Parts: sequence; C-alpha cells; structure tokens
Amino acid sequence: MSSTPYDMAELQKETRMGAMGSETTTREIRRISLADFHRRKAEIADQLWDASVDVGFFQVADHGIDLAEMRAAFAMAERFFALPDSVKAQYPLKKALNSGWESRAQVRPSTGTPDQKESYQITRPHMDGLWPTEDELAGFRATMLAFEEKSWAVGMRLLSCFALKLGFDEAFFTRAHDPARPSYQSTLRMLHYYAIPPEEQRSLGLWRAGAHTDFDCLTLLYQRQGQGGLQVCPGKEMDAQEWTSIAPQEDLITCNIGDMLMRWSDDRLPSNFHRVRNPVAGETMGPRYSLAFFCQANRDAVIESPSGKYPPITAGDYLNQRIAANFKK
Repeated sequence: MSSTPYDMAELQKETRMGAMGSETTTREIRRISLADFHRRKAEIADQLWDASVDVGFFQVADHGIDLAEMRAAFAMAERFFALPDSVKAQYPLKKALNSGWESRAQVRPSTGTPDQKESYQITRPHMDGLWPTEDELAGFRATMLAFEEKSWAVGMRLLSCFALKLGFDEAFFTRAHDPARPSYQSTLRMLHYYAIPPEEQRSLGLWRAGAHTDFDCLTLLYQRQGQGGLQVCPGKEMDAQEWTSIAPQEDLITCNIGDMLMRWSDDRLPSNFHRVRNPVAGETMGPRYSLAFFCQANRDAVIESPSGKYPPITAGDYLNQRIAANFKK
C-alpha cells in the first residue's frame, strides 16, 4: 500500500491539463534561517513543520555551506556534462543502485515522454567503476564527495528537527541515514537540463521534468541564479492546476518533503508535486543546471510510523514499492 494518495490516472490528468495551460498562483515558500541552530532548534523545528504541513516546500538560509563551495560543485558538474557522450557512457546508470550517468532516459508517468535532461548519480557504496578518471576530469571525485558530505550534514540537521516534532529522539533519522553502512542509499544527483532548440520551443509534449513527487525523506535542491523553472503544486490542490514557481537564489537551499517521510509521519507531512517547466517567451532557452541531494533512508532502516497507521516496512522495500507504483505499465 502506498502512502502517497495520488495515482497514475491523476498524474496523467495533471499533465493533460498542464499541456492546455495551467494557471499560476502565489504561495508562500517560507525562508527559514538555520543561524544559531542549537540555541534556536525548537523555534526552527516549529518553523520547518509549519512550512512543510502548509506547502511541503521551504528554503533554508545560513545552512553552513559556503557559496564558494556551492559554485565549485556546480562548476565541476558543468565540466562533467561537457565531456563527450562517449566518455560519460563509460559510467552508465545502474538503475537498481541509483549510480552513474543517464540521458533522456527518465520517462515520467505524468508525461509519457522522456525528461529533457541528463544526470549523474552519486550513491557512495555503489560507485566502483563509475568515477571519471583524473585524466578525464581532475578533482571531480574529491569535489563531489565533499559536497555530498556537506549536503548530508545539512539534511541530518533538518531531519533532526522533524524527529523532535514526531516524538523521536534527535538522532533518529541520522542513524537511519548512516553513510558508514553498506545499505546507505542517499544520493547526490547532478542535473543538466538541455537547451531548448527553436523547433521545440512550442512543443507541448516535452518537459524538462514532468510532475512527480520524490521517493525519499527530504530533498535538498541547489539552483543556479537565473536558471528557473521549478514549480510546485500541493496535491490537495491538484485539481485546480495552480502551480507556484520557486525562483532560484544561489545562497538558499530549496527543500521538500518526500514520500518516505510522508509515510513515516502518518501522512502529516505531505510529499507534494513539483516539476521543471520549459522556458517561456522572454526567458533564456539555454541550459539549466541543478544539484539535488536525496536523503533516502538506508535500505535496512525500518519505516514505522508513530501511530502504526501503516505496517512497518524497510526503506529498501518501500523504495521498490514506490518505483513499481509510479512506473507500472
């Protein structure tokens, strides 16, 4: 049984409506400072909870990752994607392990067409044979692993707040996302959305990323200034088809609740739809880059909600269940 109350037909309905021209509306995407975190933790936890229950998305400032480190990670990602496809193809995506490179391979159930992007996934225990060599891309492995570690630390800080609100101990989710274990499955994903050729600019069938929810506990998204397109629509408002754009600001991290935490919270924290739309008239049709870190509980971690609304399930089995539900024929 899935904890996400949106089925395939609803997603496909969303896309048909979106293709006809969905409306946009303003929603407050709350900006929460993590400054003086330990002293303000109870206050921050309340702010995170309220923002998540309301929209399921929020942005964090004063998160502890220097802007220079974020820019360095983006620069390295851009260098990777600039490599010839023949080089990147040496490191193909291992779907079952969420590691490696793919291009135009992800077909959303909401669209039925491939997302117009390429990506490279870093999942620490499964990277053997998937790193570009130093000759191909000097410093890539060290830079991206350091950034993955920084992202994990921010994610665990945020999840410790949700643990408190759910009645768990503060380290509950940190133990469930232990990078020292071979069952670790949190992922850093580098994304390159392709430039839109003139002949495709009016295509209604192609999306940079079709509407979807995330399968994890919490997603941290880094965006580049001036490269917008991210939109959110809370599931409870899906029929109205009113989407809210989240403008990129490079010193902020945009976060959203995933399906896994929705189940862990007895559905109190909603995992909501989001998408990356194509540029519209007057916007740059050039490429878009983003970095996403998915806080995904270790495969052997047991998801057991506070009230027992759902039966216990391992995070590995839950992930397989969500994939099957979303990508069934």
